[in-house]
Amino acid sequence: MIKILILEDEAAAAKRISKMIKELLPGCDIMATLESVRTAVSFLKQYTPDLILADIQLADGISLDVFAQTTVNTPVIFTTAYDEYTLKAFKLNSIDYLLKPIDKIELGAAIKKYEQLHLSQRNDAAENLRNTIQQLMQKQEYRSRFMVKAADKLLSVTIDETAYLRADNKIVFLYTFQQQRHIVDETLEEIEQTLNPKLFFRINRSYIIHIGSIDRVENHFNGRLHIMLKHCSDTDIFVSRERVKDFKNWLNQ
Repeated sequence: MIKILILEDEAAAAKRISKMIKELLPGCDIMATLESVRTAVSFLKQYTPDLILADIQLADGISLDVFAQTTVNTPVIFTTAYDEYTLKAFKLNSIDYLLKPIDKIELGAAIKKYEQLHLSQRNDAAENLRNTIQQLMQKQEYRSRFMVKAADKLLSVTIDETAYLRADNKIVFLYTFQQQRHIVDETLEEIEQTLNPKLFFRINRSYIIHIGSIDRVENHFNGRLHIMLKHCSDTDIFVSRERVKDFKNWLNQ
């Protein structure tokens, strides 16, 4: 029986991955689904899974921190949004990775590769993982500014000035704490991967907010949370139900 550990901070994604794994490996044992670096480190000090599926971004940091803080000889399949440097490091060290959203066929192929290769090459897999961690930890940086359009010129808006970002009809607007609005030529998905997760949180499909932009949070029906942002005229901002738990963890950091 293959023992599998899942590291994923989004509840909906974790549930979907678990379902796919059980369909692909009916006899497997999903030991745990963990959402933070802290809980993963504690778990791996006590238990040894046969395979780990790890999202790069966790609730309190990046999953690479888990492997930097523990001795893990277990093969890892990373799940990640596209990042050219990250993928280059993975390819260089023969580490498996899957791009989000996870496709069942691709997941099955990665697991099959694990069964064929990694069981007989555990030491090589562990060394490859250590090399990857070293490269990526040296590179880990978060965005410090946005270049935005203003009439016929470009302006630099720093992260400290950024209150929240809102997608509206495929256009992304950046709002500053000084109540200025600018158009950003990127999608929220692209922007989300570049921001420090301790400062910014994607509360739903339309909003990424800075921790300092929150005026108050209220409970709402159907398990959602109602968010009021400072200097924001939109009074219908809600944390999507599947993100509520992650949002509360983010506030408690």
